[in-house]
Amino acid sequence: MARHLITSAIPYINGIKHLGNLVGSQLPADLYARYLRDRGHEVLFLCATDEHGTPAEIAAQKAGKPVAEYCEEMHAVQAEIAEGFGLSFDHFGRSSSDRNKALTQHFAARLDAAGLIREVSERQMYSNADGRFLPDRYIEGTCPNCGFESARGDQCDNCTKQLDPVDLIDPRSTISGSTDLEMRETKHLYLRQSAMKDELSDWIDRQADWPVLTTSIARKWLHDGDGLQDRGITRDLDWGVPVQKGDQPWPGMEGKVFYVWFDAPIEYIASAQEWVDAGKGDDWERWWRTDRGADDVRYTQFMGKDNVPFHTLGFPVTILGSGEPWKLVDYIKSFNYLNYDGGQFSTSRGRGVFQDQALEILPADYWRWWLLSRAPESGDSEFTWEGFQDGVNKDLADVLGNFVSRVTKFCRSKFGETVPEGGEWGAREHALAEDLTRRVAAYARHMDAIEVRKAAAELRGIWVAGNEYLQAAAPWATFKTDPEIAAMQVRLGLNLIRLYAALSEPFIPFAARAMAGAMRTDLGWPDDVTGALGALPPGHAFTVPEVLFAKITDEQRADWAARFAGTRA
Repeated sequence: MARHLITSAIPYINGIKHLGNLVGSQLPADLYARYLRDRGHEVLFLCATDEHGTPAEIAAQKAGKPVAEYCEEMHAVQAEIAEGFGLSFDHFGRSSSDRNKALTQHFAARLDAAGLIREVSERQMYSNADGRFLPDRYIEGTCPNCGFESARGDQCDNCTKQLDPVDLIDPRSTISGSTDLEMRETKHLYLRQSAMKDELSDWIDRQADWPVLTTSIARKWLHDGDGLQDRGITRDLDWGVPVQKGDQPWPGMEGKVFYVWFDAPIEYIASAQEWVDAGKGDDWERWWRTDRGADDVRYTQFMGKDNVPFHTLGFPVTILGSGEPWKLVDYIKSFNYLNYDGGQFSTSRGRGVFQDQALEILPADYWRWWLLSRAPESGDSEFTWEGFQDGVNKDLADVLGNFVSRVTKFCRSKFGETVPEGGEWGAREHALAEDLTRRVAAYARHMDAIEVRKAAAELRGIWVAGNEYLQAAAPWATFKTDPEIAAMQVRLGLNLIRLYAALSEPFIPFAARAMAGAMRTDLGWPDDVTGALGALPPGHAFTVPEVLFAKITDEQRADWAARFAGTRA
């Protein structure tokens, strides 16, 4: 048994996120955490809300609430949605916690003592219309590198180039839309990432098993153009972690806060401390401090590709530069984007399905299966209502749900609601067991490697194998001539349901529990597939479950497509 630390990129507090955010980090992280727990490993799965910076301030202003109150309310909303999707966090923390505040200030003091922070007098964008300095993310304009017209002041989402607001062509405030911007003098702290370039480059080069998407983005930031640049880590804002050296004032930095991208990844560690504070665990250091036992922990991060630079460069600089024995990430699983029906999700235009809306119209497992089985691993993927309907109906309703329904209802009608005894296996049954043994091993290999789509395809193949057996064995026909053989076939079918429940739990946990409940058995990973196919003995009681997955009708699909089309730009 191994120990696994898993973190998902933490979502911004400002509003409810769309399905692309879900499949880009939290959902595959949950898939992996569930799988590892099912295999008997010790897992600590952490996430949080990212609550600092201008996004929170602006959202609170629009809601007419104090920012702290707004963040508290939205944290509860996001936690409820996460629970609705079955995200099995061991703790869902908050970057505005006292733990994260203290830890952020601690790291800043350590980095300063190591000579990795410098003070810079600079001219920064000030919006006369808004009466404030504008953080990078609240300035938009045209990217000088690729011509993308909605590049932000810190990064172009189209080409991922790191930017400064002054680089943008025709910059404007995203708060007011005003172009009445001017440069004003201010002082800020910069993290000397450039001083760590060689160490970072060597570290990334050693990660031979990382996804190409992850390493290619990291190397692009390291080596393209002028290479890795120093990065501002403070902002002229009211809401955030105050700039201090530990608990001491930082001369010249009064009234400033740390940049959200400096303090947010530190919340991964703080979240483990909060986990202990909440009485859920008793030793956070054994997960994060290599001098306290974390050297035998495997740490895996999940994120969308836009978060990769901060997790491969900025956060590692913080960890390594502190000179303290903190745990570094072992594997970064990054994802491309999920687009919506030929375009992008848009909150402002009401375009696309957002997480609360998704749970209103269908149970979580419908979304979990479709999103994971089509996860944007090798390239961007696209949500269409036709594709969603086709995937749900064929995979979940026709294959898995239909199998469970046919086996349990036939058994009830011919043998009652207990597992029948019947005769011994024949050649067909032994062949099925051998086939499933190979398939389950392949499924486990894909899950171990976090190959999400390949794992989903293998799991579907396991479901299909049971359907093909049932169709070929045809116990409803066999019963007429040899009830003993038919009973054996049904007994195997019921045990297949138990097997499917165990294997499917990481993908569709609610349906898996329903299957296991109907079979009146616990979920447990099948180390011996042949043995698992006989785990429910003759005489074991079961119940016929409700319909696991209802088909999506053409009328529903058309209604939802119209409802979530939004307004096109």
